[in-house]
Amino acid sequence: MSLDAVVGRWIRINLGTQLLELFEGDVVLSTYPVSTATNGSGERVGSGKTPRGLHEVRELIGHGMPSGAVFMGRKWTGEVCTLELQAESPERDWMLSRLIWLAGLEVGKNCGGDVDTFARYIYIHGTPDSEPVGEPRSHGCIRMRNADVIALFDRLDTGTLVRIDE
Repeated sequence: MSLDAVVGRWIRINLGTQLLELFEGDVVLSTYPVSTATNGSGERVGSGKTPRGLHEVRELIGHGMPSGAVFMGRKWTGEVCTLELQAESPERDWMLSRLIWLAGLEVGKNCGGDVDTFARYIYIHGTPDSEPVGEPRSHGCIRMRNADVIALFDRLDTGTLVRIDE
């Protein structure tokens, strides 16, 4: 599905270039480096892959939280990520600053059954500033620098369309 003729704000995430672009209609407003799944692209539950296709922003979580706020189960833990906190829990999958929860819109591809993006808890979220972005490193989500995810979050509404392509 082409979104190039869409009126309004939308997002395109390119898995090949590891870039997220925010559009207004056909005009690029901002471009951000991201990190998608180490395991590549795929929609199945438990795959650890980033789902492709057309999605929407279903929920925006974390408004007003500090940069580096740590989330677990979509709730702020009261912690702010530091190098010391990272060293205490090196195995932790850090979800920081903001959570932009995606829901698939293509039944059988990324919506419903064992390919449901929303049920897989796929987010666009912040990552520790010490972690690289611009290369695949996630467990399926789309990771961004904390300042970038906060800036993006502040420009979105629920229902914003998101297209994830190879």
